[in-house]
Amino acid sequence: MEMKAPGRRLVAFLGVLVVTVCFVFNCSGADSNGGSSYDPTAYTECKEYPEEPLYNGGILGDFGSELGQGSSYAASAWVESPAFVLENLTQNAKYSFSCWVKIRGANSSLVTARLSSNNTNQCIGNVLARNDCWSFLKGGFVPSDSSSSPSLILFQNSLNGTMTISVRSASLQAFTDEQWRTHQDEGIRTKRKRWVTIHVSDAEGQRLPGASVSVKQISKDFPFGSAIAKTIIGNLPYQKWFTERFNAAVFENELKWYATESKPGQLNYTLADEMLSFVRANQILARGHNIFWEDPRYTPPWVVNLTGPALSAAVESRIRSLMSRYGGDFVHWDVSNEMLHWDFYEQRLGPNATLGFFRTAQAADPRATLFMNDFNVVETCEDANSTVDAYVSRLIELQQGGARLEGVGLEGHFTKPNLPLMRAVLDKLATLNIPIWLTEIDISKTIDHKTQAVYLEEVLREGFSHPAVDGIMLWTALHPNGCYQMCLTDNDLKNLPAGDAVDRLLREWDTGDEEGETDEHGNFGFEGFLGEYEVSVRRGSRSVNTTFSVPRSDETRHFNVQL
Repeated sequence: MEMKAPGRRLVAFLGVLVVTVCFVFNCSGADSNGGSSYDPTAYTECKEYPEEPLYNGGILGDFGSELGQGSSYAASAWVESPAFVLENLTQNAKYSFSCWVKIRGANSSLVTARLSSNNTNQCIGNVLARNDCWSFLKGGFVPSDSSSSPSLILFQNSLNGTMTISVRSASLQAFTDEQWRTHQDEGIRTKRKRWVTIHVSDAEGQRLPGASVSVKQISKDFPFGSAIAKTIIGNLPYQKWFTERFNAAVFENELKWYATESKPGQLNYTLADEMLSFVRANQILARGHNIFWEDPRYTPPWVVNLTGPALSAAVESRIRSLMSRYGGDFVHWDVSNEMLHWDFYEQRLGPNATLGFFRTAQAADPRATLFMNDFNVVETCEDANSTVDAYVSRLIELQQGGARLEGVGLEGHFTKPNLPLMRAVLDKLATLNIPIWLTEIDISKTIDHKTQAVYLEEVLREGFSHPAVDGIMLWTALHPNGCYQMCLTDNDLKNLPAGDAVDRLLREWDTGDEEGETDEHGNFGFEGFLGEYEVSVRRGSRSVNTTFSVPRSDETRHFNVQL
């Protein structure tokens, strides 16, 4: 795709923009060097000086740097300034946008970049900007408007009153679907797979060429699973369907406080125990969801009216009883669910209540990884409560208070995914160097089944290809009346389009059977997904069957077999 040289002009939008520096681009191409590689660079720390623009400014070219050396712009609350004017955006192309932002007129403010075109106004990224340093905004968008009208990238602040917004090192990079998919495939190849060489020799160490080798993957290293509910108990067809696909599970509601203690002191773990027996019997990894839920709507009714020492005693009893019963059984615990949106316990018990929950949980089950878990972090940037910076800030605050918080849980309840934004958020969270899980993936029931499947595959492929993501859980527990938002099958366990999409990906992300003969050096090689393997080697009358593992590493995995 050809890119035209940028033009420049000054435009005043009376009553909307104070002063706007505008550019006219053909934004359908790649960067000026014709490259297609994606830059995952991101920053969560505020810096004294902004870094250079990604992609040398990409489509914005030198102007991104020039703006960095130029002026600031005054804007009233939710008034847009400064702005980029973009012409000829390519419909359905993927655009990665980034810049550095600083404000004056307030200590801090959420600054949002928005794409405005005709009657649409879409958040494409945001950042918690400060007045004493530069903050990195990274996001992106996919144009859905085929109109030839120009689009605007606008900057807005969330505070009442006038402030100055400064933008530097702006970059806009366009990717075709093929380029985006190539980067995903490369991420999968380099982070989810590994080269393996099997060396076959005799007891004296002599190489054995011409030996028959057969390799089969028997388990996968990457946890990929779904929510389950009590409906799976005793349902053998459902259990068979589930275990043929998934190596991880999370209980939809059965561990939540309202389910295990609907009345004070009357504990009932029967359903959770039976579901745990199912996952244990099938060697399935299980997440613990959740110890507390900050939303008062899902807090046991008898707890809602407690205050002071009575509430403190109740929450202490909840943690102790749950963790003493299931300590070591669950690899993760979502300690205080959706704390970016609600703060029921901190309102009642003080600002350090959540910190106390984490400390008690880590003492009760030191082997489990403790997670934050929230929604609208990767799904959208329209929710001011759960921006990526809000997530990072809360996590760091708890860690600095002494909480052993080691996991980032991203629910992922999508309507229409914005993949460039999703990737940008994951890039920023990856700078924390702690495990990231997509914990509750589904697509809104407002979307038809066929489109649900398309969107689901896009989200799963994006998550699996990102090197910082350590596991993916779907939120598709099957009930007689359907699922929370999206089902993979009907009640007869016949795949819906979303189920077909999952099955295709599971086949694609499986090594399959590898067969052949050792070469003249007695070696047999293949590239396989991380996990456990069975290998059978035969030469003449001698044969060996054994197993080996392929863990993550950038080096070739070497395995010796002796006949």
